[in-house]
Amino acid sequence: MAASACCGIVACNQLSCSLAAAGDVLTSSSSRCRIVSVGAKSSKSSSISQLRSSVGLRSKKNAQKQRQRGALSVRAEIEYVSVEEAKEMVEKGGYTIVDIRDKAQYDRSHIPSSVHIPYFIENTDSDIGTVINRQMHNNFAGLLYGLAYTKPNPEFVQQVTSKFQDKEQSKLLLVCQEGLRSGYAAEKLEGVGFKNVAYINAGLNKVPPGVFLKEGEKELQDAGKAGLVTVQGPVSRVVGVILVLAYLFLQFFPDQANELFFKS
Repeated sequence: MAASACCGIVACNQLSCSLAAAGDVLTSSSSRCRIVSVGAKSSKSSSISQLRSSVGLRSKKNAQKQRQRGALSVRAEIEYVSVEEAKEMVEKGGYTIVDIRDKAQYDRSHIPSSVHIPYFIENTDSDIGTVINRQMHNNFAGLLYGLAYTKPNPEFVQQVTSKFQDKEQSKLLLVCQEGLRSGYAAEKLEGVGFKNVAYINAGLNKVPPGVFLKEGEKELQDAGKAGLVTVQGPVSRVVGVILVLAYLFLQFFPDQANELFFKS
């Protein structure tokens, strides 16, 4: 026992001498040792680092950095929430709704208290590739679904930061139509330092009428519907009625039908 204690004292003394020579001070607290740098020369920094590693100690600065990184990852965690949770966050939690949909969807229906900062904007570029792609889009998706030909908003982060300058305290609830754009936008904002960012899972498509106040001709959940698909149901019913009436006319009035449609 005494021999072991002596060995420990000798080792500690040697460690203390080595650190003192390098410009460090060895302090003790209970049974732990802590190395505090007091201006070691640069030529001896390598040996100090090796010495720290050999006794299993970390610098106070590095430990603080690791603690800060751990705390940051917790504070900046992105939340996706249900419609009910979103309503409570706005009414009681101090969250501001940021509507990131394009202008067309926003104009059809939006929450009056929201701030509109689109994640995608209409692509009006005039290069030949964009012109061709825009024409193809407008003849298919644009015509059927009323979707504008868009591109990512290059100033999105800058516009949000300009509106909400306090990244630590600002509480942002992002909304889009399906929830996909909100997820990408939330990651971007978290990446530039915003600490309280959330978005509605599945977007405004899952918001029933009456949950939030709305402005616009449509309900929030229908703001993404436009183009020919919105009249497909009524048109199909009208065409169906016409076909049924024509069939009945042919069945019950064959002579008149022949006179009207088949006689040359």
